[in-house]
Amino acid sequence: MADISRRGLLLGSSALGLAPWLGGCELIEGGPSRPGLYGLSDTLTLATQRFLLRDQPLAREFPPEAISKIFPTINTTDPDNPDYRRSKAQGFADWRLPVSGLVERPGSFSLAELKAMPARTQVTLHSCEQGWSAIGGWTGVPLAHVLASCGLKREARFVVIRSVDGWWDTYDLFDALHPQTILAYGMNGGDLPVAHGAPVRLRVERQLGYKSLKYLASIEATDRVSGLSQGRGSMVSELGFSWYAGI
Repeated sequence: MADISRRGLLLGSSALGLAPWLGGCELIEGGPSRPGLYGLSDTLTLATQRFLLRDQPLAREFPPEAISKIFPTINTTDPDNPDYRRSKAQGFADWRLPVSGLVERPGSFSLAELKAMPARTQVTLHSCEQGWSAIGGWTGVPLAHVLASCGLKREARFVVIRSVDGWWDTYDLFDALHPQTILAYGMNGGDLPVAHGAPVRLRVERQLGYKSLKYLASIEATDRVSGLSQGRGSMVSELGFSWYAGI
């Protein structure tokens, strides 16, 4: 897994090459694009953040007593999806998370299998794009470990994650392989609540909250995301938000 992490660092650092990103060119080779001044703003933000984070520091972690008494829930809080509702009624015993694309060993993991993998617990600040923040404790398996167990191929550069309620987003390996990027199945010492994305949600601690998708449905490794949908890299980007939401 160390080799994969080094690859992630190198791929993330490639953003500092500052290719000509004006006029809707890709932020990262094979990555999303956005035209005009907003595209330029995204480019400058990405380049600056990646320079500051080039040594892959951890986001600040807090002691358990700092956990917020109230952690708001927004957008979907209980997916109106027949398969999800059926699985929820069974305690998610039949739930599985498929991993496909540019991996040597595509797989499909149950909740129990994810819980059997090496776990990480982190108490971090969730910053919402709507202007509020809260501190929560999250327990889960690092995404890097899951990708390594499937044999991430050398040509893989991005990870596409889709959720039960139709949301999707993409992440380059610089963020996907960061140790605090986890598939969280626990919150504040207990199981992850449905309103917060049960059975498993993503936590990307160095980006705004909308990058931490809830209700995960699938993971796919790919060499480029510029051809997905409108080419902007995520559903929220197509709604006007930035693909890169580093803080």
